[in-house]
Amino acid sequence: MTTTQEPLPSFLAEPSKIGSEISITGKWVPSSPGGRFRKSADSPKMLAEWENIHTNARNAPGVLSTEINHAVGEDAVLAHHVFESSGALVDYFSTTATEHMAALQAVATPQLHLMRGNHISDEVMEAIRAKGVPVAFGEWLFGYVKNDHRQPDPETAIEVTAKWTCAPGSTADTLDELQYWWQRVGTDAHSLEEGLVRFEAYRVAGENALIIHETFADTKELKFHLTKGTADKYKKDIDTIAAPETYYFRGPVSWTIRTYSKFMRLPATYSSQGSNYTRSGGTMSAGLS
Repeated sequence: MTTTQEPLPSFLAEPSKIGSEISITGKWVPSSPGGRFRKSADSPKMLAEWENIHTNARNAPGVLSTEINHAVGEDAVLAHHVFESSGALVDYFSTTATEHMAALQAVATPQLHLMRGNHISDEVMEAIRAKGVPVAFGEWLFGYVKNDHRQPDPETAIEVTAKWTCAPGSTADTLDELQYWWQRVGTDAHSLEEGLVRFEAYRVAGENALIIHETFADTKELKFHLTKGTADKYKKDIDTIAAPETYYFRGPVSWTIRTYSKFMRLPATYSSQGSNYTRSGGTMSAGLS
């Protein structure tokens, strides 16, 4: 199937306001497996090490936001950081991350990390890869942020970050088609889904893949998205050319949302909000307070 590219509507075509900020969301699991009904013996050590990292990260220059979120329904952690610039990220990975890496990797294993920014430099890519962390680097394509970038209520908002990868053997044309369908999602959602307050698409460097980031005001809005909104409307089209590699849900994700997303065959990790810190005033990547 081929599609005709359409001009971006004005609200998707506006330049991103995140500037030099870079966000990274990743998953860590205990090195040793646990039992069917109990956590791994490594899990308490993994959690303790991440809490130590969080404490140091919030005091690191250039770290605008940091979260350590415990997964729901599995033995894992979702870590999320926002850095003010490439330099701040490289400095963090050469200091705080380096200081903790040996102790962390003794009890935990990194899974896919999703990085987002207007531009990801070679220096940043090298700093992350040097730690042995699997990562996808996404650079800005299009998107919108409603409500003048005001931060949604953290007690109700749900952040969704996902990677969609074209089928094996796909070409640049397939990636263009994937981009087209996500453009349709963003175009329709802007008016159809009032509570989808942030929608962003990023092209993954070196892969036929996209990273999608969405912020929903609350569970009701996410439920509508999955059952009656643009996810329901366009997923069949997207499924013909690509597959979801991973989905990270952060926030008060209800069991109904977990059920709906499983029906849609999304390979999702869900987490409640754990230890978190955001600089005074917020960030352009997460919203202004």
